[in-house]
Amino acid sequence: MSAGSLRIGVVEGDITRQDVDAVVNAANSAMRGGGGVDGAIHRAGGPEILAACRQIRETIHPGGLPAGEAVITTGGRLPARFVIHTVGPIYGNHGGEEPRLLARCYENSMALAAQHGLQTLAFPAISTGVYGYPKAEAGRIALATLKLSLARNPSIRQVRLVFFSEADLRQARP
Repeated sequence: MSAGSLRIGVVEGDITRQDVDAVVNAANSAMRGGGGVDGAIHRAGGPEILAACRQIRETIHPGGLPAGEAVITTGGRLPARFVIHTVGPIYGNHGGEEPRLLARCYENSMALAAQHGLQTLAFPAISTGVYGYPKAEAGRIALATLKLSLARNPSIRQVRLVFFSEADLRQARP
């Protein structure tokens, strides 16, 4: 897929093995690791990621990272130099604001990447796991938001949407 001269790729694979400047973590607000993508990134990246998350919790977000916001940490032992942590909305728990909050996850992650001079990113399907967001709807929001964000952040050369399985990729493809 392309957005003008900029590219968005859709791949099946393991986000922890993506050779990009930053992977995006579908984090929980506590930023302490957990299940799904969040747990996989913390396990593969090592204790440096958790230590950086603790520092952010102690200094910037003592009440937890709000849905739609994003922060950046080291990538630890990941191939990616950085991890951008964002908290997606729990489907049905935000009074109809879920689409806006999900779009903000992508927008804020892209803006943060651009601020740090990053050119390549890999995103998981934010909020589509235990947070229950319907995969097809989430895919449409992600793609539309990324196209707009790429236009606003021309320094970003490539974005990958990474799905763990072929079934997930089929369900989320817009």
